[in-house]
Amino acid sequence: MGEKKGFFRRLVEGLSKTRENIVKGIDSIFNGFSSIDDDFYDEIEEILIMGDLGINATTSIIEDLKRKVKEQKIKDPAECKQLLIDSIKAEMNVGETAYEFENRKSVILVIGVNGVGKTTSVGKLAGKLKDQGKKVILAAADTFRAAAGEQLSEWAKRAGVEMIGGQEGSDPASVVYDAIAAAKARHADVLLCDTAGRLHNKKNLMAELGKINRILEREYPEAYRETLVVLDGTTGQNALAQAREFKDVADITGIILTKLDGTAKGGIAVAIHSELGIPVKYIGVGESIDDLQKFDPDEFVNALFNVKPKE
Repeated sequence: MGEKKGFFRRLVEGLSKTRENIVKGIDSIFNGFSSIDDDFYDEIEEILIMGDLGINATTSIIEDLKRKVKEQKIKDPAECKQLLIDSIKAEMNVGETAYEFENRKSVILVIGVNGVGKTTSVGKLAGKLKDQGKKVILAAADTFRAAAGEQLSEWAKRAGVEMIGGQEGSDPASVVYDAIAAAKARHADVLLCDTAGRLHNKKNLMAELGKINRILEREYPEAYRETLVVLDGTTGQNALAQAREFKDVADITGIILTKLDGTAKGGIAVAIHSELGIPVKYIGVGESIDDLQKFDPDEFVNALFNVKPKE
């Protein structure tokens, strides 16, 4: 449990900017209003939207809050805090099957634009899965960026997993092809592919992902498919826009949200899930290998409001 506890502490620290942004304002509303009226709800709504939770999630959270206040006949604004926390948690439930790929022979494609921490996230995820006792093969299929392969091979060494790479500028699909052969030969549990993310040229990206998909369907039909998009939490609404664009070109099953420790825009985790129906599955709050963790909405919202988790 030590790692988990340490991560909660880091999460609380990492979300401090977001907390300043959202919670301070909300607290002042809870303390500043003597009764629960439209103004009260409007103010909360404004703070949630300013905190990057997005229109969709905010509307739904406020409606949920109003319903609970009515049902429980609550008159005191201060009593709304826990209800608000519960409403935000309810908005972000990832569901039981979110990590199905861990129980199956699977292939995970990771996509995302350069600079969001994609290759680092792939490396950390490899380490995580290896620690769970899985046999992992890494495919360095981001052959577009010269340093990506070297960077990934560093992570592969650190995580103690095997990496299949291609020459810079080689065909990403052929790297995936070789990696599938290796995964089969070594009975890997997970084939983890770092792929390029060039959004400004959607046609090429679509063609490339299409080719990779065809190879996977043909050569590795037995593998369960997971496609994760890496987004930089510090970019807020821009991350949401990127997720939308990637959703157009690939069948996205989850989000890895990085750099949450450097941003006041952590509320974007709520927005992405709500606006796109794609759950955030992992979050990163730092540089070390165990700073990538499964996303737990309860824990996230507790950390956001600095509510101690129940032991």
